[in-house]
Amino acid sequence: MGRAPTFEKSALMPSATFPTAARLHRPTEFSAALSGRRVARGAYFVVTAKVVIPPDETSGSPPIARLGLIMAKRFAHHATTRNALKRVVREAFRTCRLSLPAADYVVRLNRRIESVSLSALKRAARQEADSHFAKACQC
Repeated sequence: MGRAPTFEKSALMPSATFPTAARLHRPTEFSAALSGRRVARGAYFVVTAKVVIPPDETSGSPPIARLGLIMAKRFAHHATTRNALKRVVREAFRTCRLSLPAADYVVRLNRRIESVSLSALKRAARQEADSHFAKACQC
């Protein structure tokens, strides 16, 4: 049996991952990000961004784009729906994270989810999330 080919990570091609450092964790981080400006509003989501002030040169790591999600139970009653929407938005953010300006982004569900199949909802949510993040890249 042959071995599977191994691929080395190229130094020229950055990885589109979603590390812990790219997530908002604390309520204070969420409230600070929500005090920023609204970047986009669509059928399902509102995206708010607060630009991160670059730290001093001595602190080390440069600022990055970070994501926080707010999926209220009053808008999506089923946990499976909320979790599916979170996965879709995280994936959309992951793919464009490196091209986004350094800011804290909060994606908030702003409308009640109608009775629709989960796959159709995920397709619509992905299209909307992609368009919101593309708009954030232009700002």
